[in-house]
Amino acid sequence: MKKIVLTGGGTAGHVTPNLALLSALKEAGFEVTYIGSYSGIEKQLAEDHGIPYVGVATGKFRRYLDVKNLTDPFKVIKGYKEAKAFLKSYRPDVVFSKGGFVSVPVVRAAAALKIPCIIHESDMTPGLANKLCYGAAKKVCCNFPETVSLLPEGKAVLTGTPIRAELFTGDAIKGKAFCGFTDDKPVLMVTGGSLGAVAVNEAIRAALPTLLEKYNVCHLCGKNKKDDALTGTPGYVQFEYVKDEMKDLFAMADVIISRAGANAICEILALKKPNILIPLPAKSSRGDQLLNAESFKKQGYSAVLIQDAITPASLSETVDTVYSKKDTYISAMEKSTLQDAISIIVSLVKELAD
Repeated sequence: MKKIVLTGGGTAGHVTPNLALLSALKEAGFEVTYIGSYSGIEKQLAEDHGIPYVGVATGKFRRYLDVKNLTDPFKVIKGYKEAKAFLKSYRPDVVFSKGGFVSVPVVRAAAALKIPCIIHESDMTPGLANKLCYGAAKKVCCNFPETVSLLPEGKAVLTGTPIRAELFTGDAIKGKAFCGFTDDKPVLMVTGGSLGAVAVNEAIRAALPTLLEKYNVCHLCGKNKKDDALTGTPGYVQFEYVKDEMKDLFAMADVIISRAGANAICEILALKKPNILIPLPAKSSRGDQLLNAESFKKQGYSAVLIQDAITPASLSETVDTVYSKKDTYISAMEKSTLQDAISIIVSLVKELAD
């Protein structure tokens, strides 16, 4: 049996695409093992899916001054040695990396052992961790047409991102029942990512009186971010986090408001849901979400609101506009060629493993 090591972590966005590949990899005859950090989110998610897990030390690469810059390189070196020792004994046929700093020692160790590696870059502009792995990679997959020219020549493959198969099995009726929605109003679903987004939460709650005149609102607000004063408001329901029911919430949603993380927006694209993106501002990130959102807007998949310019009126008006033009957005998304990421990536894996 062929063997593959998956790696990537730090956030759910660096893990869930790996998990989306599981069924197809197993059907292709691969034994799967996951390498991540000692205690990152990837450990819990991998173990929840029954994947053998190996933890290694990891450190962050920073472009700014921080005292941890003095100690983290030693963690990376330790992680490299630990990854190399495991890979040398396990001897996988290929390594697939979804990024995050934990992936760097794993990919570099695999290359030193001449194990072929595939990297997946989620955002439009490559992150530092993936850049450090380019020389070790045979192929670099990406989500955006604009990204291809930014990647090493001869290595770039436009694939899109692997999407969890269960997201396509949602039931809108079950979603409405879970939320307690009993009328025929269209549903606005709001998500700020796995940890929630304070600015998005505040914008939604400020616009809530107007939104609830026309829509039911399902708000995934993040851990410890519920507003108890709004509990019981007719047509409004808030959850800190949803797991098994997520597919049903997607199915019932008529319009989605989301951050512009690559994994989240690729799921929205695959499900063909009209959407409004509120990208993380440049002051709070390296600006990748702004670029992701602009690309989706340009391709006709999304409307975009800039966080610092949102008012209750502009938010409500944008929701109305997107809902009224929902068929236009759906038509644009149906024309996307990024609908078969799993089969493309598994084909690359099989090719390099032979």
